[in-house]
Amino acid sequence: MAEPKRKRPPQPSPANPAEEEISIETEESPQPPKPIRHEERLQKIIAAAGVTSRRKAEELITEGRVQVNGQTVIELGAKADAAQDHIRVDGKLLAKPGQGPNRLRYAMLNKPKGYITSASDPEGRPTVMEFFPGATRVFPVGRLDYQSEGLLLMTNDGELANLLTRAANKVQKVYLVKISGKPTEEALNQLRAGIMIDKGRTKEEKLGRVLTQPAQIRRVRDAENPWYEVTLTEGRNREIRKMFEEVGHFVEKIRRVEYGPLVLDLKPGEVRELTPEEVLALQRAARGIRTATKTRPGLNPAPPRRKTFKPRPPATSVARPKPRKRAAP
Repeated sequence: MAEPKRKRPPQPSPANPAEEEISIETEESPQPPKPIRHEERLQKIIAAAGVTSRRKAEELITEGRVQVNGQTVIELGAKADAAQDHIRVDGKLLAKPGQGPNRLRYAMLNKPKGYITSASDPEGRPTVMEFFPGATRVFPVGRLDYQSEGLLLMTNDGELANLLTRAANKVQKVYLVKISGKPTEEALNQLRAGIMIDKGRTKEEKLGRVLTQPAQIRRVRDAENPWYEVTLTEGRNREIRKMFEEVGHFVEKIRRVEYGPLVLDLKPGEVRELTPEEVLALQRAARGIRTATKTRPGLNPAPPRRKTFKPRPPATSVARPKPRKRAAP
């Protein structure tokens, strides 16, 4: 005889129907999102850190002197994130952007004669780095030769320096140049239109010839050895000296008085930090946006003379005699 089926005891209903199904899987704690990487070419990062110029940074990479996260990098196309990766140059760790001694710095120097525009000189001559002691390393933007003087921009902002020195961006540099003898107007017009000069540093170096960019030239002081104001948009080695030598004249003195929106306002050997407004104007000029230039002392036309009026004499109480009328003939 079959056993009767047993009834299941009634199960208590859950207070909340939504809790009827309970997952038995263990929930993992949410992982924080990975930071977004902002990668740039290694040579750009090294230059922006103020270690050296971008071109020199490329040489450091190809020579195997750069490491990223412990791995030596020799490819110029390699990229990294300056904020997240550990980048070393010759074993020295680069500081993160905005940290350490590699903070961005912008300064103006009135370079005196007798200084080399470089970090070191194999002949032992003094360099412009002597005017910038301290932990924050800067380097010159462009060059002034040993005998030249005037405005020299110093910074560790490699990206800005690269933009400023590109001839395609046409950042103007203004020089005061003293010439031995008086060039003819025809010779000056040749320089204004562009003239062929040697590429090499010396006459013995046979590196070919190159055509200079058009220049603005005007005489600012007339004499047996006159002064000219020369405006260029490129910076070839000893360019002004070679230009005037091509038309038969020796350059006695060169003084740079303007660089883009910057105007020289220092005595020889003096240094000052740029203002935020000047840095912004430089950044705009480096991208082809022209801004108003400061007034340059010493070369501005004299203001028009005002007429002076003599004060009238005070009125007196003595009455002047009236002129007599002539009698009709």
